[in-house]
Amino acid sequence: MAQEKEVVLMKGNEAIAHAAIRCGCDGYFGYPITPQSEVIETLAELKPWETTGMQVVQAESELASIYMAH
Repeated sequence: MAQEKEVVLMKGNEAIAHAAIRCGCDGYFGYPITPQSEVIETLAELKPWETTGMQVVQAESELASIYMAH
């Protein structure tokens, strides 16, 4: 008998956030502007820093997030 699998539908940016956690990403540094706001919003909901130690930082600008990642 085949076991049923749960199907979860999500937007691409939400999938990026979930994948980053599953793949062991150490940090996400971003500035919440369209079109990538959903990445940091999803990470804020999932709170990976509590389970994996992943650092999630909202920068004050796009350039600041680039410098943080460097």
